Amino acid sequence: MPPSKDSIVIIPTYNEIENIEAIIRTVLALPKSFDLLIIDDGSPDGTAQVVKTLQQEFPSRIYLEERKGKLGLGTAYIHGFRVALQLGYAYIFEMDADFSHNPQDLEKLYKACAAEQADVAIGSRYIKGVNVVNWPMSRVLMSYFASMYVRFITGLQIMDTTAGFKCYRREVLQTIPLDQIKFVGYAFQIEMKFLAWKYGFAIAEVPIIFTDRTKGESKMSSKIFKEAFFGVMQIKINSWFRRFHR
Repeated sequence: MPPSKDSIVIIPTYNEIENIEAIIRTVLALPKSFDLLIIDDGSPDGTAQVVKTLQQEFPSRIYLEERKGKLGLGTAYIHGFRVALQLGYAYIFEMDADFSHNPQDLEKLYKACAAEQADVAIGSRYIKGVNVVNWPMSRVLMSYFASMYVRFITGLQIMDTTAGFKCYRREVLQTIPLDQIKFVGYAFQIEMKFLAWKYGFAIAEVPIIFTDRTKGESKMSSKIFKEAFFGVMQIKINSWFRRFHR
């Protein structure tokens, strides 16, 4: 069945009350029309209630899925992908709630897929140098060399392998077996790119400037980093025992 709607942006949230209204209003005010799907993991700060209030103002453009407990970024996106596919969207986006991803860049990602034939468009921090604002140098180096490590282990020729700002054509998410995705942090982002590549989809990197959050708390942790480090080897090994047919 052909898609019945155009574009939807999935934003996972946990305690984003300082950012959520502003990010929603900014996306909905863009010249290009993007609908929103908020996946809230039981935020105790009332994030979901703010979304519900905005739904009354924008009844046909905001969807909210509430989950009980902090279940992880990867599972939030998998849940969101399934909802977006069921709703019939042609282009499905990932974006953070904290303005580290500039909403205006959504249009660049959309253009890469809708007009320039990419199947996956990645908002890349490293395709043209290092374009990161407000990160300490230690974190910039960790992120940059993590992508080098991923390329070395997997053969994936993407400069920003852990990027979380993306656009997918719906065919990509219909092809990748979402129920087999096991990782929840940065490793989830790596695994999704790796599988899209292994299934033969065209991946484009679109240069963006990443600006670290100014409100709220980062969800980065040592557990997430360890999952990514060891998960990359597991992703590669698992690929030796499966076939990739579209």
